[in-house]
Amino acid sequence: MTLISFVVPAYRVQGYLRECLDSILGQSATGIEVIGVDDCSPDGSGEILAEYAARDARVRALRLPANVGLGPARNAGLDRAAGEYVWFVDGDDWLAPECLTEVAERLRATRPDVLVVDHVRAWWNGSTTRSGMLDVFPEAPGAETFRLRERPEAVHLLHTAWNKVLRRGFLLDHGLRFAPGWYEDVSFTYPALLLAERIGVLDRICVNYRQRRAGAITRTRGDRHFEVFTQWHRVFRRLDEWGPEADDLRPVLFERMIWHYLTVLGNGERTAPELRPRFFAQITADCTRWRPPQGYPVPGGVEGLKHRLVAEGRWRTYSALRTAYQAREVAERRARRAAPVVRRSARLARDIALRGYYQAELRRPVDPTLAVYAAYWYRGYACNPAAIYEAARRLAPDVRGVWIVRRDRASAMPDGVEYVVAGTPAEHRVLARARWLVNNVNFPDFVRKRPGTVHVQTHHGTPVKVMGLDQQRHPVGAVGMDFAGLLRRVDRWDFSITSNSFSTQMWERAYPAAYTTLEVGYPRNDRLVTATAEDVLRIRAELGLGVGEQVVLYAPTHREHLPGYRPPFDPDRVLAALGPTGRLLMRSHYFHDRERRALRAVTRERVRDVSGHPRVEDLYLAADVLVTDYSSAMFDYAVLDRPIVVYAPDWEAYRLARGVYFDVTAEPPGAVATDLDALLDVFRSGAVRGPEAEEARRRFRDRFCRVDDGHAAERVVRRVFLGEPPGHVPAC
Repeated sequence: MTLISFVVPAYRVQGYLRECLDSILGQSATGIEVIGVDDCSPDGSGEILAEYAARDARVRALRLPANVGLGPARNAGLDRAAGEYVWFVDGDDWLAPECLTEVAERLRATRPDVLVVDHVRAWWNGSTTRSGMLDVFPEAPGAETFRLRERPEAVHLLHTAWNKVLRRGFLLDHGLRFAPGWYEDVSFTYPALLLAERIGVLDRICVNYRQRRAGAITRTRGDRHFEVFTQWHRVFRRLDEWGPEADDLRPVLFERMIWHYLTVLGNGERTAPELRPRFFAQITADCTRWRPPQGYPVPGGVEGLKHRLVAEGRWRTYSALRTAYQAREVAERRARRAAPVVRRSARLARDIALRGYYQAELRRPVDPTLAVYAAYWYRGYACNPAAIYEAARRLAPDVRGVWIVRRDRASAMPDGVEYVVAGTPAEHRVLARARWLVNNVNFPDFVRKRPGTVHVQTHHGTPVKVMGLDQQRHPVGAVGMDFAGLLRRVDRWDFSITSNSFSTQMWERAYPAAYTTLEVGYPRNDRLVTATAEDVLRIRAELGLGVGEQVVLYAPTHREHLPGYRPPFDPDRVLAALGPTGRLLMRSHYFHDRERRALRAVTRERVRDVSGHPRVEDLYLAADVLVTDYSSAMFDYAVLDRPIVVYAPDWEAYRLARGVYFDVTAEPPGAVATDLDALLDVFRSGAVRGPEAEEARRRFRDRFCRVDDGHAAERVVRRVFLGEPPGHVPAC
């Protein structure tokens, strides 16, 4: 029998939904089901739910024909629930590991109508803050159940639905449903607590309540926050219907209502300044209308003063008080930030001079024809920016493209490509005046986002390892990371280029900001789609590779947690397994471009170090097989539909230390080997091209390569440089 039905509504949560579902399905407790409700989400949320439902019988995916909002979406899931209990978990939150065991034990032992569980607020910067449960229940609440009038302090627990596990029969018997609109938890939670005969409290942290940096309604300004009044009115109309029976609970609920109103009013990310007088006036009206005749417990201190001011309708005094407190907070922050005097070196003085020049250039007009390109921290002409540059020269010839490169890479720039050297006044001039800035990493911190300019983040691969803010959970791989600085850089982005919905989802979570995602394919992969057989033969000839030779490209990734580490790979033994026609190309990660190790002379004729080759796309085209580990190279090479081998000798250590988004050994693009002997056997046995490897590659390509059709760069140029509207988006 199903004990708990999880109802997971999903709307614009594609970056977080996988973590939510995994946190539920990965628990060891049995007797659960998950009903994922796609609320006609315009992103990939519905696709994710369908994917999980296809591979796990415990998951059912429901797609609504139109967007109805969080409350009605939860109702739709409730209507399909079969469990004895229902737990409404939002798609951007996630459960604590193994919490379900204790939840299930408490449900079976006490059979509550409502079980309230503890939670933490999980902030985007990796920190957490505790809930108010300890303040409400200073002593452990114990396992006994109670009615609300027996412990009225329970109304001070957060009024959300996701921190409560509710008996489904109880909900059906009382017709408890979610109302439409924002703040829908209010008119559901309080009637449920009032009606429950048995309320339980489990002081075990079960839910990580995600505090999103962008995209949450609590960080969205607008007049929809007035809907909080509508939801509270529903609660008090219920109290009126129940009559004197509920009079003893009116005071505590009234205090909660005023507290909630003031919380919304005091949050500048919700109520814009021009809306605050009207919002305040509505609070005053509700004070007059719903204030209990016997009074209510007014809090002390400043909070109590706020209550009195709203009751008396004194907006000017309230506003002045708010302004004074804000000014004091600003002054305190400035005092904390006061920097000590620092002795300046000659290099620092030079940097200061360049920054001064940059500031002067910022006062000049933006050049409406200038686009600045860079790749891999100024390592040269490469990757997605290079593909976009070439498409822009063809489709937007009036745009002048200028590259920024390191001085030691300037000689490798192609003929006819204009560039400036990093660290010079010329670099600072183009950065200050460019209308478009295109990079596959971030530009330096000093770069300002000027009005009218467009920043394009192309990225440089589909992520296997965790990135951005997600690295906070894996500190071994995030040594020296300045996450606050990272977010300041991310805030400059106008567009984020992705090659598949998986990347879109992960970048949205790792880099939360207000940019627009262009899920158009990776421009650098256009070449893989459009290259002809003649192009392949020419490239192989340039690399000294014969027509009948079997060419294997070995391209491992970087291990941040193990500097200098190289996976165990013996070129001699690999060549022996390939046979006399085998050739080996070896390419290190770009982080190691100055750490070349000479290859053994005995294998030099059949092994070539191609780490310095300027275009990895040429190497992909030349190779018959790719051997890699956790590198994004597998996603690009899969576009060619050629064999791929995942060689993962340190998978468990890498996964735990660096953190990964998915298991490349469980969902690989081909054959998998976890040690050198197994890798050799993949080639000797023919498994590299066997039916299992072919089927794995087909599934992998279907998931990650559907958008790469050879026109990605063109789509970027038409949207970013020419201002053409985005492609057709299916409507619900």
